[in-house]
Amino acid sequence: MTAIISAAELASALADAGPDDAPVLLDVRYAMGGPTGRPVYEAGHLPGAVYVDLDTELAGPPGAGGRHPLPDPAVFGAAMRRAGVGATRPVVVYDGGQGWASARAWWLLRYTGHPDVRVLDGGLAAWEGPLTSEVPEPSPGDFVPRPGGMPLLDADEAAAVARRGLLLDARSGERYRGETEPIDPVAGHIPGAVSAPTAENVTAAGGFRPVEELKERFAALGVHGDAEVGVYCGSGVSAAQQVLALDAVGVVAGLYAGSWSHWCADPARPVATGPQPG
Repeated sequence: MTAIISAAELASALADAGPDDAPVLLDVRYAMGGPTGRPVYEAGHLPGAVYVDLDTELAGPPGAGGRHPLPDPAVFGAAMRRAGVGATRPVVVYDGGQGWASARAWWLLRYTGHPDVRVLDGGLAAWEGPLTSEVPEPSPGDFVPRPGGMPLLDADEAAAVARRGLLLDARSGERYRGETEPIDPVAGHIPGAVSAPTAENVTAAGGFRPVEELKERFAALGVHGDAEVGVYCGSGVSAAQQVLALDAVGVVAGLYAGSWSHWCADPARPVATGPQPG
């Protein structure tokens, strides 16, 4: 089963499902460096969708682990149960359209053992059905996180993947090359990593490119056969979108959750600049 669901498929699933087996809907709209997505959620969201905050529920406090370290499993589990997430009931996650935040929620749920999670392709912008400002009060779910369901990389493992496999840098090309760094204190990339901006995984309309186009893109970047693949970005959010795109073409990739914000916090770690992996 693909982890990406179209708006039409979601509408059909909601129409056909009973009250006890309809997908749990999570609204995770988020703007990097901007205000919480709660106000836009309250202004209008998919009927039944529950808002989940990326900064406080899909990430831990910024610090030694990076700008968006993984949340404490207990905190994440409580947030998911509050939203009505059960151990086996399907979950569909959506954001404003870029796929970053929704992929982060998808990855966390899959990493902690949920078997059935999908991302709405194109986010809220792709939805043609009704919206509501009514905030639901779902019955508490019974989901209990059990970490380990997806490959997770630390700094040393990411460096090793860059040497023996393929480590993809999901940030913009300018940040990869070290020409600009608007967020973190050091510019550049992990030596050996290949530039692979997440913007190239989606179309101008905001949805993911067709599977065959994604296969061609990743093949051109060096993804082939049984090659080990890892992904990082600035703080582990947009990289999840790349992991999702790779999953769509049948490639399981490890996520360096701390990403560049964690890597460059240690001055002993090497930094490369320029267009080549280095």
